[in-house]
Order: sequence, then C-alpha cells, then structure tokens
Amino acid sequence: MWKTLKLSAKDRIIILMGPTGAGKSTFIEYATQQNGGSVGHSLQSQSVDIKAVRTKHPDDQGSVIFVDTPGFDDTNRSDIEILAQIAGWFVKVYKEKVPLSAIIYLHRISDNKMAGSPLRNLQMFACMCGQGAMPRVILGTTMWSEIAAVTGERRERELETSFWADMIQQGSTVQRFGDSYESAWQIVGKLPTEQENVILSREIYDDKKKLNETAAGVKLTEDLNKLIADQKEAARRLDDQVNSQHNPVLVEELQLRQVEIEKKIGRVTTQLQLLKIPFARRIRNFFAGKKPRKSGIYVPPDAGRR
Repeated sequence: MWKTLKLSAKDRIIILMGPTGAGKSTFIEYATQQNGGSVGHSLQSQSVDIKAVRTKHPDDQGSVIFVDTPGFDDTNRSDIEILAQIAGWFVKVYKEKVPLSAIIYLHRISDNKMAGSPLRNLQMFACMCGQGAMPRVILGTTMWSEIAAVTGERRERELETSFWADMIQQGSTVQRFGDSYESAWQIVGKLPTEQENVILSREIYDDKKKLNETAAGVKLTEDLNKLIADQKEAARRLDDQVNSQHNPVLVEELQLRQVEIEKKIGRVTTQLQLLKIPFARRIRNFFAGKKPRKSGIYVPPDAGRR
C-alpha cells in the first residue's frame, strides 16, 4: 500500500501526462534515479493510479515532486474515472497553493501517425490545461532509439507544424527525451516558484462547475455522444441484417452482437450521467462506491458529427 505523500508550499510540482506507454514512468525513474524501481508514493491512497515521488533538484536542492498520471486509453477504467482522478489532483494542488511548475506531455516519436488514442489524449490534455498554462508545458518526445533519426526528425517537424502548433504559439516548448538522468533534468530545466495552475482547477474550484461544464468535460461529452451515435447506427445495420436473414445460426450470432452493442451504449450513457454530477459529490461517490442518480442526458445539437 502506498504511503501518503503530504504536499508543502515549498514543493514544486511536475506533472507527467500522455498516452499509456509514452514513457512517463520511465522519465520519472531516470529523473529520480530509481533504476527501474516502481514509481513513488501515492498522494491520495484512494487514487492508486496517480503516483508521485519527491526528489531534489540537482541545481538548487529544492523539493520537486514528479507526478505520474494515467492516460485516456485505459482498458480497465472509463475516461470519466480518469478525468475525475486527474481533476481531483489538480484541485488539491490548486487548493493548497502548491506551485505547479511544469507539465510534461510525452509522445512516442515511434508512432507513425497521430490518430486514435494519441490524438484523444492530446485533445483532452489541451482542454484540461487551457491557454494560460501553455508556457509551463513541455512537449516531450520519447522512443528515439526505436526509429531512424531522419524519420524521427520528419515526425517531429510534423508535430511542431500541425498538432502542436497552437500550443507552441502559446508558449509551450518541445524537447527530446534521451533516456538518461541528464536528459530528464535538461528537459525540466529551472523551475519557477510562483503558482500557476491549469484551467480545469479554476473551473471546478473557483467557478464551481460540474465536470461536464468544464472544457475537458465538454470535449469528453462530445466524444461520448459521437460514440453513442456510431453504436446506434451499427445496431440499426445489424437489425437490417437480422431481418433479411433466414439462417437461424447467423441470426443468433447477429442478435448476440446486437446485445453487446446495447450494453456498450448503456455503459457510455452511464458515463454521461457521471459527468453531470457536481464535482465534489462525484469524487465522494466514487470513493464511497455509490452509483449516480439517473438523470436526463443532454445531447448537443451537433451530436454524432466531428
């Protein structure tokens, strides 16, 4: 069981974000010289997937906490649970006035395209941070040893001129991680001590917004509504196939697929319900294991379109 790591105003926070497998834990292991050991202590014993470790900055010996966050591509948990966990941690830091010194977003340069999970993670990341936090954002690329240098450089240029262009324009920097202690701290650099936080913290703590009213929640709601629309269309096509078939074995197989689609629609609908619960109660219910009250689902006018 992880120890509880208490925050101090003297701590400087560095949050690692990005898809699963992008190298977040590896980065922290190199930065803290853990030599492949498991990463750190849990800041909240209930949030076992947000882990952190305190270390000292090599230049000034000040306290630095590296935080490893889950990606929005976990096969065991919904995106709502992940967003709620990350949001809860952002709010904790904001509330206790601990400086959020840097946010490092890691991307595998070995990925041959920006689509699917990597793209969704990047979109959610941008929504959570907001423009004000972009000067604190470091866009880091990993896995350079897995591809030819010329290929990596071409992909890096594509990221800088397309997917990362707006963030760079707003003050984010791009760095390469070379799998070493020196490379990790070169990326981190000198850390500011004044507090700066992400828009998600202010939306929830200052503006008292529900999770679905935040920029990240709105983006996730759009994605979930699109998923529901796609699944309903798939169910309609299957229904047409069932009605046109006379082979009982094939009909049974199609009907089983329909049941699976209906279950998936039900799970996504539940996620949308969770987004509409006030954040404080959402967190309490999550840790207490309570189910959300049923409520109407708001479907935006452009649901089903991207």
